[in-house]
Amino acid sequence: MPRFMTIFAIAACYFIFAILLNSVGAVILQSINSFDISKPVASSLEGFKDLSIAFVSFAIAAFVPRVGYKLAMMAGLILVAVVCALTPLFAQFSMIQILFACIGTAFALIKVSVYSIIGQLSDDTKSHASLLNTIEGIFMLGVLSGYWLFSGFIDADNPSSLSWMNVYYLLAGLIAFTILAVALSPIKKPTKPALSRPLIDDFMEMIKLTYRPLVLVFVLSIFFYVLIEQGIGTWLPTFNNEILHLPLDVSIQITSIFAAAIAVGRLLAGQLLRFMNWYWFLNLCLAGMAILMLLCLPLANAVQNAGQIATISNVLDAPLAAYLLPLVGLLMAPIYPVINSVMLSSLEKALHAPMTGLIVVFSALGGTTGSIITGFVFESFGGQTAFYLSLIPMLLIALTLFLFRRSTNRIEPEITSKLEEIT
Repeated sequence: MPRFMTIFAIAACYFIFAILLNSVGAVILQSINSFDISKPVASSLEGFKDLSIAFVSFAIAAFVPRVGYKLAMMAGLILVAVVCALTPLFAQFSMIQILFACIGTAFALIKVSVYSIIGQLSDDTKSHASLLNTIEGIFMLGVLSGYWLFSGFIDADNPSSLSWMNVYYLLAGLIAFTILAVALSPIKKPTKPALSRPLIDDFMEMIKLTYRPLVLVFVLSIFFYVLIEQGIGTWLPTFNNEILHLPLDVSIQITSIFAAAIAVGRLLAGQLLRFMNWYWFLNLCLAGMAILMLLCLPLANAVQNAGQIATISNVLDAPLAAYLLPLVGLLMAPIYPVINSVMLSSLEKALHAPMTGLIVVFSALGGTTGSIITGFVFESFGGQTAFYLSLIPMLLIALTLFLFRRSTNRIEPEITSKLEEIT
């Protein structure tokens, strides 16, 4: 029972933060309508979220064990609960920016704590991988739930209505329940206070890693991948509404296909990689992404010119393009975890921690850059042009994968063995 209560507490934390973190696309769409702001300004929410995750997770990773995982998690949850409760009362875009900065800060505390607690609950590599996959699976369930939760509070007949902000009262209540679950869970305190070397030494070790050609190519691959994922995922609700003429609630609901496609894609990739070389598999995924984009966007153009908003009342009425475009997630899904696995497998274990720091930082930078660029192009040249531009980072990933493959040739047997263990 104590183990179950601890797992329930960390799973509840991941579920609620999956909703909060991945609501950014829906919130951007609603902020444009409710606060009459431009798309580039709305895209700043991605930066408030991602950069706070990157900076705070790096800064506090060494200190969380000193204060204890339970206390760190409760501090993050209380912070977000308070800000969620205040957000509808101060219904301004600046308040939403503060909200996402707090969400990113709190998630950094949650993620460091949850990963450490999973280590406490696992006796071996197999049980660790099993529990981690379960928690990440619950995260994806939260992502899917979030789209439908937010859409339920949207007034499709009055796009500028602020009624959607009432969702934060419900979220504050769910967070309060999660705080109670964490408080009652028997989460163990770290056995050692982890008074290790100064933080500046860890930072310098991480910076030195970038001087390795293999690592430099890897972080560029990560950057370009997240640029695509966040650029599409964040702006897909707006694309559905403005280009495909879907109602606001349907625009957000149908975006859940993107998250579901990513989840399914990663599950399928785990099986296919048992029989295929990772390099050729990822190149096939990139080619499929490009082909799908080139097929979907002309269909979207036809829908835009036709103007079908009056005939669409639910997701079943949506045009074919609305279903095909989110399926890009099915093909992009394996890229991120596979290149992470290949990279970590090529490094000695002592360097895994600083390498993880680089992954977090460059993922955050890629996500913020992708959202801002897509928002600017969307505003200036239209949604189709913005999505067509995703073909450029796809090509760049193909180039970095080629260089990455060359750098890892000498350790291919070890990587293949590691991938087999992971999948």
